[in-house]
Amino acid sequence: MPILEVIALDVKDAVAAQAGGADRLELVADMASDGLTPSVATFKEVQSAVDIPVRVMLRDAKGFAPGNLKQLRRQAWELREAGATEFVLGFLDAEGEIDEGVTLNLIAELEGCAWTFHRALDNSNDVFRSWGIVQTLGCDTVLAAGSAKGVEDGIENLKKLVTQAPPALLVGGGLQVRHVPELLVAGVNGFHVGSAVRPSGWDGPVDSASVREWVNRLV
Repeated sequence: MPILEVIALDVKDAVAAQAGGADRLELVADMASDGLTPSVATFKEVQSAVDIPVRVMLRDAKGFAPGNLKQLRRQAWELREAGATEFVLGFLDAEGEIDEGVTLNLIAELEGCAWTFHRALDNSNDVFRSWGIVQTLGCDTVLAAGSAKGVEDGIENLKKLVTQAPPALLVGGGLQVRHVPELLVAGVNGFHVGSAVRPSGWDGPVDSASVREWVNRLV
């Protein structure tokens, strides 16, 4: 069955997403920087308020290079101590290739955890070559739009990526309702939304009715 993952910034978002029928949350902070690591306090609030899975972003700088890898490792450890068991991360090197070293360094803190490799793949030099590299890193999911420009530009790449061997493909990044039928037919069963379920944009909260509309379209 298709799943819907919703971006949450706080406990209010998380509760609304669950009420609307979301299957999973991606918990982040600071969408002005495209999503950074949330505080441990925010994670604890969300964890206490919902019972759907919560994937926590590990990212401390805009772009796809870590600002301070040592600090990110400490944050990962602190979040694990607080009960986090699922994460989101992914890095590129200065040449636009998947940074295996940095990624493996950080996931050394995540033994036994499920994790998503996020949209660094879309911003790499070659999404298909990068997919092959990401397959070796141990994630169970890749969040991708197929293009750095978003789903509209990357939909043909997504149709090819979904036929590759695991990990699972989670489509997000400019995803619109009109894309869903074509992606479902292609075999996509993971969908990721943020502003699409916020009628007031990122300045407003997740709307449970909007989430429910998305859930109904995936049935």
